[in-house]
Amino acid sequence: MAAYGIPVLILKEGTQRTVGRQALRSNILAARALGEVLKTSLGPRGLDKMLVDSFGDVTVTNDGATIVKEMEIQHPAAKLLVETAKAVDAEVGDGTTSVVVLASSLLEKAERLLDQNIHPTIIIEGYKKAMEHALNILDEVSMKVPIADIETPEGFSKSKEELKKVLNSILASKYIATPDVIDKLIDMTVEAALIATEKRGERYEVILDNVKIEKKKGGSLLDSRLIRGVVLDKEVVHPGMPRRVVNAKIALLDAPLEIEKPEITAKISITSPEQIKAFLDEEAKMLKDMVDKIAAVGANVVICQKGIDDVAQHFLAKKGILAVRRVKRSDMEKLERATGGRIVTSIRDLTEKDLGYAELVEERKVGNDKMVFVEGAKNPKAVTILLRGANDMILDETERSLNDGLHAVRNIIREPKIVAGGGAVEIELALRLRKIAESVGGKEQLAFQAFADAVEEIAAILANTAGMDVLDTIMNLRKHHAEGKINAGIDVLNAKILDDMTKINVIDPVLVKKQVIKAAVEAATSLLKIDDVIGAAPKKEKEEKKGKEGKEEESFKTPELD
Repeated sequence: MAAYGIPVLILKEGTQRTVGRQALRSNILAARALGEVLKTSLGPRGLDKMLVDSFGDVTVTNDGATIVKEMEIQHPAAKLLVETAKAVDAEVGDGTTSVVVLASSLLEKAERLLDQNIHPTIIIEGYKKAMEHALNILDEVSMKVPIADIETPEGFSKSKEELKKVLNSILASKYIATPDVIDKLIDMTVEAALIATEKRGERYEVILDNVKIEKKKGGSLLDSRLIRGVVLDKEVVHPGMPRRVVNAKIALLDAPLEIEKPEITAKISITSPEQIKAFLDEEAKMLKDMVDKIAAVGANVVICQKGIDDVAQHFLAKKGILAVRRVKRSDMEKLERATGGRIVTSIRDLTEKDLGYAELVEERKVGNDKMVFVEGAKNPKAVTILLRGANDMILDETERSLNDGLHAVRNIIREPKIVAGGGAVEIELALRLRKIAESVGGKEQLAFQAFADAVEEIAAILANTAGMDVLDTIMNLRKHHAEGKINAGIDVLNAKILDDMTKINVIDPVLVKKQVIKAAVEAATSLLKIDDVIGAAPKKEKEEKKGKEGKEEESFKTPELD
């Protein structure tokens, strides 16, 4: 910028700046590119992505959340979509692929409106109003899930059957999907979620912290099982200890059963062998005192987050106490919840009240390794799913699928409403929004229609992945919905249109659909508001090198001695 021939510099030299429509187009293009990557992964016939990181580790998945987390994305607009997908995953645990695809589709339709010289503010207002209508329509077309009283055995089994129908749709889109495996996983997921359900006031809540997923290579996915308790991927530390303890009183320690070294560097001058013996005897006495204290409060199982000294192991074995060491903090917290014990940070403070209880603690062989099973815990809500599989890749993908399933059950128990899947609800939304658009005046009407087109894109992608003729399928579905068949959708596995998707159990939780629409609109509108992208100047190489050399010099400086 120059005023009266004097150049005025506001930004630092080398700063990159794109303004107005050019900035908007650049952001929309980046978001659309990310949408293009993910859209082939949508639905039961969605394709997998192979992601190779900088260390050469390979991840094969069609889980939207994993794809966006593993991809190293540079463009700031695409990063914003990735953050949105992560937020949806954290909130409802599903719908990550849909949210990115919908947001990129909304931006693609907005681009066409921008070409017609419609101001971004009008598009944003139109999208927000359309979203409010869409959320109301979802409530209108949804069906209630008859969740019974989970506390009673009859209610438990009735709710289990209802929830299994819903999970069928979610787990069928995963690549672990062979019918017998899917049935097994659905069964375990629903049971684990229902066991972990607690009553909070008038409503039920699935406490996902009560569910632990433990993976062990070997066997097949059909060998996976559900254990009512906590499984630790550890073995008993000493061969002289019992391998099975019934009516276990469990001490949970976040303190080492070792003699800690002093923090300051200390030297001990020893002049005779007797002094060494006295020193070692004192160490052994301190360890024996620790073990005596544990035995005195009545503990017969010790689970320790830190290390256990060899001498302490010997004393514990003599007392007939089963011990496990170096257990993860997250596992310690799960054990605390399950056994009703308390994690103690100092052995001196250990009392009988701090002990947890379980009917059985046992070391068992799983594959080639040993694992410790804590069963029949005080809190019957604790449960572990032990996954078996041929390799790490399958186990990781199965764990991701189970997490999606657990979240789905949680969402339905939170809000027991479902809608038909297979693109049915999207076509219905598009149809009703187009009708509402006719009553909306001015240019906002175009934004309503663009929103309807974007939502319909989800059904178009499902038709495409099933190998069907997209235009023909969408026209057919519109005809079905115009006739009042609100649950008509695409049976992707058999590549045909069905009048009622609920008959083949292709259903989705309303909570997920709502979250996807809200998050996609928020992401799209926040990108449409940006009309100026100012990128800081990249650091000059010389400056970087200088900085590095300076740092190296500093680190090699030796402290001066007095």
